[in-house]
Amino acid sequence: MPRPKTHDDALRVRLLDRAGELLSTEGPGALSLRRLAADVNTSTTAVYSLFGGKPALLDALYGEAFRRFGDRLAALPRTDDPVEDIVQLGLAYRASALADPQFYLVMFSRVIPNFEPSEQTRAAAAETFVPLVENVGRAVDSGLFVAAPRERIALAMWGVVHGLVSLELNGNLPPGVEIAPSYEPAIRAHAEGWRRR
Repeated sequence: MPRPKTHDDALRVRLLDRAGELLSTEGPGALSLRRLAADVNTSTTAVYSLFGGKPALLDALYGEAFRRFGDRLAALPRTDDPVEDIVQLGLAYRASALADPQFYLVMFSRVIPNFEPSEQTRAAAAETFVPLVENVGRAVDSGLFVAAPRERIALAMWGVVHGLVSLELNGNLPPGVEIAPSYEPAIRAHAEGWRRR
């Protein structure tokens, strides 16, 4: 009879979630393998067994963050209206950030000095930009958007949602101001600005 697997995927996910929490709330100095193991009620042996050490843990953390984000974007249905699909991607961006705030800082800032993800992980992260570029391309090709490079339009749109979500998650909003009522209208207004007249 095979020996039961004690270092399973559920433990892996708990370790990655906690590592993201430590980095995003307390900074890189808080992330030690000993503390991470203790916080998740496991051993450092389990961490080494699952990741092989801190550099591989960080790469897995970065990869997991973008995997979850990418899965949410990829789950959106493609319709006949690329502009509406772009708006839905913007809404999914915020929903993903709110669902996994512990990963947002890991994905979109240099929270870990001198950390460089592996080429494979970096490529997987870059794939999360593709659905937006594709939908912008559809809008340009169909004459809904102005004839401009799709990557340029997509980057501007990404910047709008990123800026709003970053303000929200980092608590940098003026007193009494909330993102939620402004978020979707801001995306729609930005999309309208790219429309061909």
